[in-house]
Amino acid sequence: MQLLKTFFSLLLAIPGLAMAQVTPSANPYPYTPSQDSVYVRENYQKSEFMVPMRDGTKLFTQVYSPKDQSTKHPVLIQRTPYSCAPYGVDQFRRRLGPNPFMLRDNYIIVYQDVRGRWASEGKFVEMTPHVDVKKSNADHDEASDTYDTIDWLLKNIPANNGNVGQWGISYPGFFTSAGSVSGHPALKASSPQAPMADLWRDDAFHNGAFQIAANFSFYTYFQEHKQPTKQNPPALFDIDDPDGYHFYLNMGPTANSESKYYKGRNVYYHENFDHPDYDEHWKKRNILPHLKGIKHAVMVVGGWYDEQDLYGTFNTYKAIEKQNPGIQNIFVVGPWVHGGWAGPSGQTLADLDFGSKTSPYYQETIEAKFFKHYLFNATTPLGLPEATLFETGTNRWRSFDTYPPKGTVEKQLYLQGNGKLSFSPASTGATFSEFPSDPAHPVPFASKINDGFSAEYMVDDQRFAAARPDVLTFQTDTLTDDLTLAGPILAQLMVSTTGTDADWMVKVIDVYPTNEPANPRKPDVVYGNYQQLVRSEIIRGRYRNNVSKPEAFKPNQPTSVTIELQDVLHTFKKGHKLMVQIQSTCFPLADRNPQTFVPVFQAKESDYQKATHRVYHGKAGASFLKVGVLTN
Repeated sequence: MQLLKTFFSLLLAIPGLAMAQVTPSANPYPYTPSQDSVYVRENYQKSEFMVPMRDGTKLFTQVYSPKDQSTKHPVLIQRTPYSCAPYGVDQFRRRLGPNPFMLRDNYIIVYQDVRGRWASEGKFVEMTPHVDVKKSNADHDEASDTYDTIDWLLKNIPANNGNVGQWGISYPGFFTSAGSVSGHPALKASSPQAPMADLWRDDAFHNGAFQIAANFSFYTYFQEHKQPTKQNPPALFDIDDPDGYHFYLNMGPTANSESKYYKGRNVYYHENFDHPDYDEHWKKRNILPHLKGIKHAVMVVGGWYDEQDLYGTFNTYKAIEKQNPGIQNIFVVGPWVHGGWAGPSGQTLADLDFGSKTSPYYQETIEAKFFKHYLFNATTPLGLPEATLFETGTNRWRSFDTYPPKGTVEKQLYLQGNGKLSFSPASTGATFSEFPSDPAHPVPFASKINDGFSAEYMVDDQRFAAARPDVLTFQTDTLTDDLTLAGPILAQLMVSTTGTDADWMVKVIDVYPTNEPANPRKPDVVYGNYQQLVRSEIIRGRYRNNVSKPEAFKPNQPTSVTIELQDVLHTFKKGHKLMVQIQSTCFPLADRNPQTFVPVFQAKESDYQKATHRVYHGKAGASFLKVGVLTN
């Protein structure tokens, strides 16, 4: 099974190594990894410190300083829960900093194990709650730890120029977000990248649907460190079944993941069992309301196909933009999976080819430029727009002064009888469509066998799902002009179920024409009538009215369910069709809903029941998607 964030973070610690989804290609950088490794050893010196925080806790910190002390250098910090290995002053990383294009700019690069992780002291708390008002040194959080770290570095590391930046991907992205409100005057630039923002919406749950495969495999390795260590404990257990659908279905009820495997040995995993609702436990870990009072430049980065922290990416940008008027807040989104922008290509994903190496383009022309401007010389214009977005479908970079882009008009896509989808509501035809849902035979989240968690599902061909009786399909007529959707998508459904609970999943799909040409590099793929997933999201229906107070469905009674699908910038080309699929399972990306109103983490096998679901359309109760159509 994948190590998920642990895997990606360790991989990203060595910039330039190929990400899992990238086709191997020629080195796009001016120097090879071996040449960069030699440069690091010949031009940098490494030091290790236990840096004291205001409450006396000491955090393990590595500092790579340029040997050339004749000039002053800015400081770039990454704070991580995933280890800043390799440990030892004679053990060097092959490359330093966010990307290889920045290596020879000679930053002072700092890596730090956050409080309670690896070689640092203290107690680690998942998504450390932010303390707005700190009354004493005992009141600490990631913002104060960032402040204290910056302050110590400026006072103790020679030849620094007094300017500090920070960056991080995924969990380190959260620490970057939290550090951005530290208030330290030397902090000039922050780049939260795919930042975790709210666990109940990012990694643990999606609108109440437990992300079982991601969490189950992640927490076997991400364990509690009760004292400083430079070695992670062995995995709690091994998963020897390469077929995740088979493995998690055989596991049985979600409760069995704890009773048969974890057995109380990982407090972080068990927190999900204790807090299935969006209660105070999750609310105080949500960093978004606290992203205020930021005075320096920020650049939020993410991927359209981020399988882990899509919510965090868009909502971190939006929260900073709304709560900090007037600051430089840059937004960059490319055709990447989680962390894909740190790899050497970014040109391909599954069956798709985006036409260029998007990752090195971002690294050289955006990321390197951003940090160099604010940390070396901010007197000249930066020359970057508010938003740099890769438009999928047409495969081109676009620049915008605002996000969502100006010229975006909100429209409604109506579900209709006979599988029709239109920007006009139906005046005649069937008033509902229905489908069966059997927890014993859930819809797979992907068309290919995998370990239960795959980034490729974000663009997967959905013909496998369209062929199932438990998936509803609606599609437009063939488009006579290009149609570009931009910004958030909101599904407003009128539904009913014969049970007392149900999950609802909505997918937006780009249907290729029958005569779509073959790709010689993908001879096994039939692109004619290909159904490319563009965006999807799931909600546990019991949270349709209140995420903090679950509510049962009344059998056969129509009720409204709203699902936020996150943002897109995608062009459905002339000759294509736009499709919407609706289903009730997405396994094992999300765990199975028993479809009876019982606590899911306590549900027994007998609680899992078949049900029939209806989606209403036409005059009796319109179901539709709110979308933004970009007109320029």
